[in-house]
Amino acid sequence: MSYVVSGDRGSITITPSTLTELVVRAAESVDGAEVRRGRRRLEIDVADGRAHVRLELSTRYGVVLPRLAREVQERVAGALATMCGVEVEAVDVSVEAVE
Repeated sequence: MSYVVSGDRGSITITPSTLTELVVRAAESVDGAEVRRGRRRLEIDVADGRAHVRLELSTRYGVVLPRLAREVQERVAGALATMCGVEVEAVDVSVEAVE
């Protein structure tokens, strides 16, 4: 579902593919994080100016998993807040694989 921001001069639509790309780039900007591809690996719910993100990651052996996940949470929340103007309620991260 697209995220639409309405204003006095019209509306702004942010498409699902744009939201997905934003979240993937923010998450993968963390060293060692890779968003797993495929169905149900990434979900973004945005409504009424609030966002909830669920994503699955893989990483390389030797990475401290809680630290990686927390940094991904911070980067994703920051990107959505800055670039889309939404309040991020939660970023749920699941580390699914170590390669």
